[in-house]
Amino acid sequence: MIAESQILHENTLFAEPIFHIGSFTVSNSLLNSWLVVVVVLIIGLAIRKKIKLVPHGVQNALEIVFENFLGLFDGVTGNRKRSMQFAPLVLAFFFFILLNNWLGLLPGIGSIGQIVRQNGELVFVPYFRGATADLNTTLALATIGVVLSHVFGVLAVGWWNYLNKFINIKAFLEIPGKIRKDPTVLLVNPIKAFVGLIEIIGELAKIASLSFRLFGNIFAGEVLLAAMSAILAFGVPIPFMFLEVIVGLIQALIFAMLILTYLTIATSKEEH
Repeated sequence: MIAESQILHENTLFAEPIFHIGSFTVSNSLLNSWLVVVVVLIIGLAIRKKIKLVPHGVQNALEIVFENFLGLFDGVTGNRKRSMQFAPLVLAFFFFILLNNWLGLLPGIGSIGQIVRQNGELVFVPYFRGATADLNTTLALATIGVVLSHVFGVLAVGWWNYLNKFINIKAFLEIPGKIRKDPTVLLVNPIKAFVGLIEIIGELAKIASLSFRLFGNIFAGEVLLAAMSAILAFGVPIPFMFLEVIVGLIQALIFAMLILTYLTIATSKEEH
């Protein structure tokens, strides 16, 4: 018989492995992500079967929600055409992150698992863990979002113009033709090239900012709920759970809107 006090159970910064498929390790946060994907597919297929030309009921409510989203996107993109272009990608980020944030609050997530021996100690490992409370997940989401913004940027303005936003070869090529009329190009154009290098650092900072913001807020919420449950399991955690529901919604919206902003900036031609 194993005493409960002998089993370690704490919120870790890393996701714990559950099983292996060959050399591929499946962690509890990855299982949670797969569960969200399955839920999204089921909901999507169910809604698709009930779509009608004249909306009513659930379809009518969803169209109101999406119309409000498009209105919000218009404030960033500046026009409806670009909002419609980016909406599928941005909303995919939003709903995936939102469901992951909220799924981590459900009973059983983080509390149902197995007991394993690690470094001579008995450790409780949950089968499911909120995916956005794992830095690997948020880092992957941020990287995908920023990389896709560059892909859209290349498609919108051309690879040569887009490349010169970061490695400004054009600035150096302009010097011989402009030096007689405007000698200041010897100073100004190298500065433009240096600014492009700063832009590269800025792109890396975007990934770090997106991933750490989402991870930090969701992981902190898990720790807070665990601390409140340790004080008193009944009643006390409920207000904090409602708070985490709101935080999960806000963080998903912030992440999605930042991705939309990056997409809009990347696909906009530079102005003088």
